[in-house]
Amino acid sequence: MAQGKILLKPGTLWTSVKEQTEHALQCGALLSIPTEFEFVEQDDVRFLVRILSNLNRKKAAKEKQEKQSATSSQEFNPFLPYEEDLFVADISDTHVCILNKFNVVDYHLLIITRGFEEQESLLTLEDFTAMWACLADFDGLAFYNRGKTAGASQRHKHLQLVPLPLAPSGPQIPIEPLLKAAQFHDLNVTSLKLPFIHAFAPLDPHWVQSPFTAAQATLEVYRTLRHAVGLNVTQSGAYNLLATREWMLIIPRSQEHFQSISVNSLGFAGALLVRNAAEMQLLKAQGPMTILKNVALS
Repeated sequence: MAQGKILLKPGTLWTSVKEQTEHALQCGALLSIPTEFEFVEQDDVRFLVRILSNLNRKKAAKEKQEKQSATSSQEFNPFLPYEEDLFVADISDTHVCILNKFNVVDYHLLIITRGFEEQESLLTLEDFTAMWACLADFDGLAFYNRGKTAGASQRHKHLQLVPLPLAPSGPQIPIEPLLKAAQFHDLNVTSLKLPFIHAFAPLDPHWVQSPFTAAQATLEVYRTLRHAVGLNVTQSGAYNLLATREWMLIIPRSQEHFQSISVNSLGFAGALLVRNAAEMQLLKAQGPMTILKNVALS
């Protein structure tokens, strides 16, 4: 299959993100959810844990979506069409970039397919081309929640991208100390000091110079990682995939929640989210790594 065309002009994405964020906040299209945060340490990782201050906006929007779906007898799709006020850039002839309407992390982006594809489908060459076109413009963490069990809230296929650093102090990504301790043999897949099934592989940061070349190489790494954790083409298991310019990590999932705490890909980067003080106490009592172990496979 012929490679698609990149429409994103190099060096423009980050400026567009900041400008569109300001516009979307002013017109009310972007409904950021305020949080407070603290660090909770376990197993040599200093987890960043955010506690939500106000969930009413997202709850009201979800109820509106459910009402629309009931009226039309079709599941509501916020990405088809997407809100114009959230549009950031055309990435390629297959993908666009929009702001995450209910962002907890500043400048949280969604890389969505132009046409409908299921969130449970495999990632493609076009998906990785779009991802690298964005990573070439600014350093970030890309991730994919494969299925509802992995924390996906929308069926329309989308990768997500948040700028680095994730935390205001310490390493750029909380699990970074474990990544640095990884031992590779001939740049093969390896595992980290994590108490659940996963696979980890390095990527070449120089790939940002050519998103097409990077996408092809990353697609092969993705297939290798899936195979390493027992997720082949015929299996429909849920998983979280995380990637930066330098590495990729995959974690198969067993469930979305630990009790009432929902976990998506960012949890495995060391950034967790709780809705209230009771959930924060639960997280501290159990330990964040223990929670991750419970929602993954061991």
